[in-house]
Amino acid sequence: MREKIIRKASELFLNLGFKSVTMDDIANEMGISKKTIYVHFNNKTKLVEAVTFHLFDTICDGIDDICDSAPNPIEELYSIKMYVMQHLKNEKTSPQFQLKKYYPQIHAQLKFKQFEKMHSSVQDSLQQGVDTGVFRDSIDVDFISRMYFTGMTGIKDNMFFPPEQYQMEYLMESYLEYHLRAIVTEKGFKILNQFITKNQS
Repeated sequence: MREKIIRKASELFLNLGFKSVTMDDIANEMGISKKTIYVHFNNKTKLVEAVTFHLFDTICDGIDDICDSAPNPIEELYSIKMYVMQHLKNEKTSPQFQLKKYYPQIHAQLKFKQFEKMHSSVQDSLQQGVDTGVFRDSIDVDFISRMYFTGMTGIKDNMFFPPEQYQMEYLMESYLEYHLRAIVTEKGFKILNQFITKNQS
């Protein structure tokens, strides 16, 4: 039952936002009593926390699978971007923004976990790119991976990129190309160009 509640709450939070969805809404959608939810979660904050880290773990598992099977670091980054977009495809509100505003402690924990995960996985990817000659061997792997995280987090800021002006798909695609063009070798540039031409969205 705990898993079912997390799954249904995830769907509702992503569609309607953390603030808008009440415990009553979740109970009604599931056809259960609110008391049943409180057996598993003391309050809404505990449920928001469980949903947030459940989504994080699910996305991390998917990213690990992509990293294990991608033919090269360039396609790996694009596949991760497509996977994340697909996973959050129902995101009609801005969950990250609402999380930050109404549940700042959970947001801070999530941001730290995201940084740890992305920092180590992007570092590995960059190093592999250097070793296979698609990224320049002069790049500072640690610095670039931190810059990548900062940029990916920055494009989600509604103040700088208002959603009515920029679609998330466009922002992620543009930032990814911007990031890769700065670090590829000639060999990497050919792979990047072929990939963009083939998958123009």
